[in-house]
Amino acid sequence: MTEDLDQFRAEARAWLEANCPPAMREPMRSEKDACWGGRNFVFASSEQRQWMERMGTRGWTVPDWPKEYGGGGLSPAETKILREELKRINARNPLNSFGISMLGPALLKYGSEEQKLEHLPKIARGEIRWCQGYSEPNAGSDLAGLQTSAEDMGDHFLVNGQKVWTSYADEADWIFCLVRTDKTTKQAGISFLLFDMASEGVSTRPILLISGYSPFCETFFDNVKVPKGNLVHQLNKGWDVAKYLLGHEREMISGFGLAAGADPLVEAARAGVDPVLRAQIALFQVRTRAFAACSEKFIDELKAGKAHPAQPSMMKYYGTELNKTRHELLMAAGGSDLLEWESDRSSHGAAPRAWLRTKANSIEGGTSEVQLNIIAKRILDLPS
Repeated sequence: MTEDLDQFRAEARAWLEANCPPAMREPMRSEKDACWGGRNFVFASSEQRQWMERMGTRGWTVPDWPKEYGGGGLSPAETKILREELKRINARNPLNSFGISMLGPALLKYGSEEQKLEHLPKIARGEIRWCQGYSEPNAGSDLAGLQTSAEDMGDHFLVNGQKVWTSYADEADWIFCLVRTDKTTKQAGISFLLFDMASEGVSTRPILLISGYSPFCETFFDNVKVPKGNLVHQLNKGWDVAKYLLGHEREMISGFGLAAGADPLVEAARAGVDPVLRAQIALFQVRTRAFAACSEKFIDELKAGKAHPAQPSMMKYYGTELNKTRHELLMAAGGSDLLEWESDRSSHGAAPRAWLRTKANSIEGGTSEVQLNIIAKRILDLPS
């Protein structure tokens, strides 16, 4: 087995060296450098398109998915090696996708064979961009209180209602959406639907954030017809799918705590900032290394089916706290210069806008308070 893995590493390293464009090994300058794919995505460069298409063709955008669903069919050990080799050359993520990080795992577990064959290969190749229809104006932390309804019309559902904080809904092609199909009960009356955002009756409205950016939207459904075949799992059993998907979302958000590429905090410390701030940065680096090791262990346990069901809550909580701390330290190290908001010199205030954006990390994907309650009850076994 060791010889096989050594051979795989050598082959993967050679392929990546030959196929990852030099521009895709440079640090991302802003969120605009991220590749999301989808029907209407505009690539920032030909190299970005090449990198996504080459990795997608090989199945390495989702290396551990089965080949019949567009994946690479790699074992957990091979997937880990591929991640290490990508990190070795500082390769950018070829494809950012809620389809990969959230919907895909849920479909692999709960989707029908027809749904898997229809949607998973398109996700793997970056052909369809997905958004998440969970939170509502009166159903945030109490997600099970959602009221968006799906009425059974015989050969289709008729969906009416509103979602809020729908990330990139104005740019997404399809949505995975929680709807109420039984009003007499709470969790047991929720179903999980998939539908095209181009469907008649779907509209979106961006929500402007304090950072000046607008990744979030309000999303409205007015008599939207959804085919019965787009119901995932069973009628009124969508809460099972929702909880499973949330675990993967929280795993994704926990990754915010790990800096990609060169860490500007290290450069700030080397530049000779205030000794107290240097000590704070050093402590932060120790905590980041510990979190990285814990994260690696958790991913291995997750792939092996041995992770505690509540562990994503622990990772999500600590990862978001680390990310907020990182940006607070960056702002402190930069001083008043980093308060500049609009000039070309500051990349139109990239640093303060990113710092303000991190404040949402402890809300999205389940608030920190909710995560701490889950940890207390399900990991520490404390009484309600």
